[in-house]
Amino acid sequence: MFPVKDNIPLSRLPIVTIVLVLINVIAYLLEIHHGGSFFGGPRNSVEVHYGAIPYELTHPGSHCDLVAAQTPSGLAEAVGCQHARFTAGEPGLVGSPGPQIPAWETVFTAMFLHASFLHIFGNMVFLAIFGPTVEDAVGRVRFPLFYLLGGVVALGAQVAADPSSTGPTLGASGAIAAVLGGYILLYPRARVLTLVFIVFFVTIIEIPAVFLLGFWFAEQVWLGLAGLSSSVGGEGVAYFAHIAGFAFGLLTIRLLVKQRARLPPRTFA
Repeated sequence: MFPVKDNIPLSRLPIVTIVLVLINVIAYLLEIHHGGSFFGGPRNSVEVHYGAIPYELTHPGSHCDLVAAQTPSGLAEAVGCQHARFTAGEPGLVGSPGPQIPAWETVFTAMFLHASFLHIFGNMVFLAIFGPTVEDAVGRVRFPLFYLLGGVVALGAQVAADPSSTGPTLGASGAIAAVLGGYILLYPRARVLTLVFIVFFVTIIEIPAVFLLGFWFAEQVWLGLAGLSSSVGGEGVAYFAHIAGFAFGLLTIRLLVKQRARLPPRTFA
């Protein structure tokens, strides 16, 4: 299922949402400018340098970077972490991590980075559809604070789930999940025009927001729990960040709401 638009009227231009989308797009273009491809995303070195690495956040003074790891088939690229006070690296690693920006800064830079075109495209579609309505309800000053704090909470949950991970976490999905959580609480009866793919058949139908976003949240919970019980893991997707961001939106949105739009008739204009 792929959302296209909702039926909630806006009282004004969603300037903050537009700016957030633009910042994410510009950040992605800058990422690939430093190496990578438009569809494939940035180089691993960019992700490691500016992404949020749980190990760095839970081991103050440590720095991570791409280094050469000795494997049975030879040297391979890996993420190596080393404490600034020690000269020896991790066992099996050749070389040492280079300079890194402060770990606390990556909490915010990671929120505007994406690993591929599909990654940023999916995130920006959800932000562009559901962000304006939430921005309209909480106001232009409170909305960016809600968005950023949701992203921080989401990252915190992902770090807590695997504090020793050396894989960089990046993407706006945690912050956007907070927006979705706020939206479903404010407008559960809203209708969302949605593209539905069934094998080779594609159609457009109206789906209640509570069903569409509720299904998305249930999927994140199921996949997150499945990742915990699997030796393979979650295939690089930060499911716990999605869950925590969504929960944050549910629990805090009512504290920020200034006004809620009335639901229009079910038909789209």
